[in-house]
Amino acid sequence: MASIDKIVELLGDGADDLLGFESKTFPKESLHLPGPDFVDRIYSQTDRSPRVLANLQRMFDHGRLGGSGYLSILPVDQGIEHTAGASFAPNPEYYDPANIVELAIEGGCNAVASTFGVLGSVARKYAHKIPFLVKLNHNELMSWPNSYDQIMFGSVEQAYDMGAAAVGATIYFGSPESSRQIVDVARAFHRAHELGMATVLWCYLRNKEGYNVDGVDYHAAADLTAQANHLGVTIQADIIKQKMPTNNGGFNAVKNPGGKTFGKTDARVYSQLCSDHPIDLTRYQVANCYMGRAGLINSGGASGDNDLQQAIETAVINKRAGGTGLILGRKAFQRPRAEGVEILHAIQDVYLCDGVTIA
Repeated sequence: MASIDKIVELLGDGADDLLGFESKTFPKESLHLPGPDFVDRIYSQTDRSPRVLANLQRMFDHGRLGGSGYLSILPVDQGIEHTAGASFAPNPEYYDPANIVELAIEGGCNAVASTFGVLGSVARKYAHKIPFLVKLNHNELMSWPNSYDQIMFGSVEQAYDMGAAAVGATIYFGSPESSRQIVDVARAFHRAHELGMATVLWCYLRNKEGYNVDGVDYHAAADLTAQANHLGVTIQADIIKQKMPTNNGGFNAVKNPGGKTFGKTDARVYSQLCSDHPIDLTRYQVANCYMGRAGLINSGGASGDNDLQQAIETAVINKRAGGTGLILGRKAFQRPRAEGVEILHAIQDVYLCDGVTIA
């Protein structure tokens, strides 16, 4: 387990800004923060069945973060979302699904998230060893010309028969297909809860034309992603996966055709409920997950040159904002196995370190 000194070293020049920041937006006392009793304290108050609670508890109790109230999940659905070649060429061992699950186990993860094919191909060997999170829908990149839509690749019953603890799905909020996706996923999540499985929603934004304004990309704007989170918890996602916010003011910048106002917002969102600091931007995402009643896990992003440092930064921001953990994939599986395990352990150490506190 890393000490606070090791985390400071890995953060480098940005350590003081991230570790010393004090939020003045939503008081931490107003949030439902992660902890060992999170399932008892929060989820048990909901309409979730005992079987859903048991599977949530199984996820929260597994791996190196077991019993902490935080989650570290390995997601490997990129073989469909980004093509197998683009995803696995950097480390071809992950063309074999067994190695994906082994990475999650060696990496001490709470769960492994992947496709019907990946998890189904090794279910009898691993479903009882690590919680399975089966991704129900995907965007495929074979249609010509390339298009972007999340379509169902299987049924909730298939995931149940596989022994999954949870199902996951993506909605492209803001896309022309989003209304259908919301209905599809809401129905799937209802059925998953009936069968006793937890639900995780990838609350992504996608509208290349509408969400890019004057050269600024608002797909990761705090206000827009937070509203996507709010829609996600509305259809009863137990856990929300969201990209780390990089800017704000999407509702003010984006316009409907003809220059008409897009959506609705309030000036206090930007003056009182949020600041430009990444911890406050992420806290606004947490607040829109019913003040933390649904856990927020941020994504680790693409793999690059400074993966370890970037992963630590993301973990610190998420934890100090009041989030529930990380779902980090490419930074782990697009490199040698030992390095991937090291990165997974390093982000878990952030959540295990008492010196990294809630801002």
